[in-house]
Amino acid sequence: MVRTPLTPEERERGERLGLLLREARGGRSMAIVAANAGISAETLRKIETGRAPTPAFFTVAALARVLGLSMDELAGLCVPAPA
Repeated sequence: MVRTPLTPEERERGERLGLLLREARGGRSMAIVAANAGISAETLRKIETGRAPTPAFFTVAALARVLGLSMDELAGLCVPAPA
């Protein structure tokens, strides 16, 4: 299966998501947060660095739960600001 290339907007949204998750994680260990969310530390690393800009819904939901974020809050913060 060939994946359709991401648009610049999708890449930007993924970078914003990664930044928000990294900020919410704060000083907590990446390995502990990932384990509590049921994902690998490498998956969390890819999301936080924008290398995985379109993570699965349930992955984001699990991370939001562990980090104490609401999905509404995440969605609102990942939408581009109006031009």
